[in-house]
Amino acid sequence: MDLQSAWNVCMKDLKIYRKKTSVIYATVAMPLIVGVGFPLIIDYALHKPSRALTAAAVPGLMDSFSIWFIIAATVIPTAIASYSIVGEKIQKSLEPMLATPMSDGDILLGKTLSALLIPIGALYTGSIAFMGLLDHFTRGLLGYYYYPNWHMGAILLAVPFAALLSVEVNVVVSSRMTDVRGAQQSGALLMLPFLGVFLASEVGFFALNDTNLLIIAGVLAALSAAMFAVARATFQREEILTRWK
Repeated sequence: MDLQSAWNVCMKDLKIYRKKTSVIYATVAMPLIVGVGFPLIIDYALHKPSRALTAAAVPGLMDSFSIWFIIAATVIPTAIASYSIVGEKIQKSLEPMLATPMSDGDILLGKTLSALLIPIGALYTGSIAFMGLLDHFTRGLLGYYYYPNWHMGAILLAVPFAALLSVEVNVVVSSRMTDVRGAQQSGALLMLPFLGVFLASEVGFFALNDTNLLIIAGVLAALSAAMFAVARATFQREEILTRWK
């Protein structure tokens, strides 16, 4: 696998994404909601006399909100990953690249990187805002800065693997579809299992503590590696060039 060729594909895609406002909005909106909106909700609850949060309840609520960074990591890459294949095919910009001497693996790796870099950057930026705002809002009540901690560290470890899994699932889906919106909607279904895990933790079925989050990160890493192999087998230039209409 030629890393320079893969990087060239990545940079080419990133230049295209900068001109796509819909992709930019989709990438920025959710990290903003999680990173800024959720802390503002907690701040509002802290200053609402009728439903004031206690110091004992606040850490659990913050940990609960932080799980949404993993859920967001499964959603955000769908806009980029789906457009990366289906969108370029529709606009007739995919065929010239597929006709180059680059291997399928080089092209796939480049497109995977381009779909990962922006979402992960946005999510990590959102996490900094999340931790900073919550520390600012809860310092007086808790008497200490809650973040950074091991819980958030486990969350941020799981984020890139969740995003990578989302990208590879979207590559497989996009390789069989010819509509960008349909590919995005199908790929976004990946978030449903993560929502199920979140809801199960909320009703007390199990705890999303540091250990369980690290286990989830390990499972996501293994699934991502397996799905990359599936995506590489699915992403075949001959089929894309000759069968896609």
